[in-house]
Amino acid sequence: MKRLWAPWRMRYVTSTLEGCFLCAKAGQDDDQANLVLKRGKSWMVLLNTFPYNNGHLLLAPYRHIATPDLLSTDEQAEYWEIVTLSLYALRCSLKAQGFNIGINLGQAAGAGLEGHLHLHILPRWAGDTNFMPLLAEVKVISEHLEASYRRLWSAFNPGD
Repeated sequence: MKRLWAPWRMRYVTSTLEGCFLCAKAGQDDDQANLVLKRGKSWMVLLNTFPYNNGHLLLAPYRHIATPDLLSTDEQAEYWEIVTLSLYALRCSLKAQGFNIGINLGQAAGAGLEGHLHLHILPRWAGDTNFMPLLAEVKVISEHLEASYRRLWSAFNPGD
C-alpha cells in the first residue's frame, strides 16, 4: 500500500476551535499567518486552510451575520467587487480556467460554519479531477498553502 502524506490535515482533524474562526481572523493583524489575501472596507478574502482544491478562497464579511439578506447596501456592493477581484486574481496567478462558486446556508445545506456568512470560490482546470477522491477518499492538493498564498497575494496586491 502506498501512503499519501498530508501532515497539515492533522490540525484540522484535531482542531477544537471555539467561537468563529472568521471573526478571529478578521480581528487579528497577521494576515500572512491567517492566509488573508485582501481586506476591503467590510469584507476579507482568505485562502481556505483546509481546501478542496488549490486556490480555494473564502470571502467573508467582517460582521458576524448568517445570511445575505442581513448585508447592508454598501456590503452588498463591495461583495461583488471582491468576487470580481478574486476571479481576476485566480485567473492571473493560478491560470484558472473555470470556477465553482457557492454559499452553504444552514446545516441542512452543508454549512460547516452556520453563523458567519462566507462564499467559496474554487478555481478549476480542464482535467483537474482524478480517481483519488473516488477510490481513496483523498483529495490531492498539488501546491503548499504558503506557496499559493504568495502567488495569490501578488495578484490581489499588485505593486506591493
